[in-house]
Amino acid sequence: MAYIKQIFDKNFLEYASYVIKDRAIPDIEDGLKPVQRRILHSLFEMDDGKFHKVANVVGHCMKYHPHGDASIGDALVILANKDYFIEKQGNFGNIFTGDNASAPRYIECRVTQFVRDVLYNPKLTEYVPSYDGRNKEPLLFPAKIPALLIMGAEGIAVGMSTKILPHNSIEVLEAEKAALAGKEFTLYPDFPTGGFIDVSGYNDGIGKVLVRAKLDTSDPKRIVIRELPVGSTTESIISSIEAAARTGRIKIQSVEDYTTDKVEIEIKLARGVYSEETVDALFAWTECEQSISCNLLVIKDGFPCVMAVSEVIKYHAKQLVNVLVQELEIEKNELQTKLYLRTLERIFVEERIYKTVENQKTAESVVKAVIKGFIPFMKETGVQTISEDAVDHLLKIPIRRISLYDINRARTEMEEIKIRIKEINTHLKNKIAYAISFIDGLAAKIKANDDFCRGERRTKICNFEKIDVKEIIKKDIELRYDKKTGYAGTSITGEVVAKVSSFDRILIVRGNGSWIVQDLQEKVFVGEKAWWLGIADKEALARTIFTVIYCNKESKLAFIKRFVIEGWIMNKEYSFVPDKTDVLFVSTKDKFSFKLRYLPKPRLKILEEEFKAHNFAVKGIKAAGIRLSNKIVKKVEVK
Repeated sequence: MAYIKQIFDKNFLEYASYVIKDRAIPDIEDGLKPVQRRILHSLFEMDDGKFHKVANVVGHCMKYHPHGDASIGDALVILANKDYFIEKQGNFGNIFTGDNASAPRYIECRVTQFVRDVLYNPKLTEYVPSYDGRNKEPLLFPAKIPALLIMGAEGIAVGMSTKILPHNSIEVLEAEKAALAGKEFTLYPDFPTGGFIDVSGYNDGIGKVLVRAKLDTSDPKRIVIRELPVGSTTESIISSIEAAARTGRIKIQSVEDYTTDKVEIEIKLARGVYSEETVDALFAWTECEQSISCNLLVIKDGFPCVMAVSEVIKYHAKQLVNVLVQELEIEKNELQTKLYLRTLERIFVEERIYKTVENQKTAESVVKAVIKGFIPFMKETGVQTISEDAVDHLLKIPIRRISLYDINRARTEMEEIKIRIKEINTHLKNKIAYAISFIDGLAAKIKANDDFCRGERRTKICNFEKIDVKEIIKKDIELRYDKKTGYAGTSITGEVVAKVSSFDRILIVRGNGSWIVQDLQEKVFVGEKAWWLGIADKEALARTIFTVIYCNKESKLAFIKRFVIEGWIMNKEYSFVPDKTDVLFVSTKDKFSFKLRYLPKPRLKILEEEFKAHNFAVKGIKAAGIRLSNKIVKKVEVK
């Protein structure tokens, strides 16, 4: 058994590790989950400037992703609807209505220039074998921006989950600039659906936010929802409104959906109901307001790690500098190699060194002749010896190119290369300034692109006033009690004991000293002598002192007990007096006086006695009562 448990534990840990790292949690470096990374890698490989059928992209991606075409197609649609990395053509669904995308064979996509600028660089990307060893896939993309924060992410793994809210791209870039400059910054979520957000509990990405729909209440008899809170669709929000209307929480005449490319849900109110008094109920009882918890869990250095938004920004600010420096150094090396070869070509042609090979009869003598011809010009080449590879490059120059060689054009090209190398050296000396200028250029491209809505914030930040549900519920239902029949409820005739709402729970104190809390009912039997019927509000009952006067059935001695009701289980019957007792009186008044009249007996001179209830201590509901007298009680009179 121990061996089996060991095998089970090992396999479970391997599975959990696989799900966390290779499926559900994004990596901090490029902000992508493995399936998203493989989709982009496939699009980069297929990229020819034209749109590709999504079905073809899915098929290509299956070389790298071992979990089937459905998961790839769904992930591609979600990634495309972020509008940053994938350009769409066709019906990719509607984030407002929740409509699904068309089948993959009907829609097309391609990578955007934006993703090429910020994510794609094969020279810096480390590639690893795919799951079957037949192909190579990227381990991580060298991202220049915190895509994790711009797009957001959500995933559930074994024993952990991540919920990263999307942020405004321009604000993310400005925060990254501030981090590079060593300045303070704050960053809050921004959603494509718009609406309003209260960020007082955001806690740098590890707390929660409240989101609300944007309501148009200009017409007193109708409310129009113009923008949705994130996580809701027009269908889900209409369902929540209809459910609230069925239970009586809001009173409406109808709700209609006129959404196209913009949200428009019209709520017509019932007669006698106005928009101003309905808004709070919509926020309280429907999806017009939601609370979203955040948990910024990412893979960092191969391990799951919870980070704050500011930490992610600072991490990516350093990564941006490193990536840009590596790109500059690669470009510099390539330019230096190109300049060296162009210099050799110019000397080779201009000084007619190619003529020296005409009379050579062996390959070795040809190489030696070329090397010998460069001896007078070694200072111009900048090297001490000419390598055989360089000679091989020169000998492969076609005769046509030699005959048409333009010396002035070659010199101009070499000067441009030198100027660019000088610029790169300047950038390498001022890495931070260069990184900031790169961010400025990226922000300018976003602002000029209609697909990104020009980088404008869509969700308005504000503080929400807390809605007291008790205040918005109208207590217009009469709770009645018929003493003759012993029934109570909303559909019987009898004395009105309280005004309640359909959501209230009712506390019933029966004549025998038992009590119970139940939902409001049309008709329920409580007994012909109920001492108390009212709303079971925990806050109110915690301040309400019950005073009970009872007597023992055998001794006929009177007792008093004062207590408050602090908690209960619904529909469970309790008792606040001992067994074999009769309840003489129950009151919720703080102060009152009462008289005990005693049964006359020989030599009993005092036949009545007055007491003040508030002189007795308030104890727990399970505590025993206090004996009032040693005399047999005949009657209780309350002033």
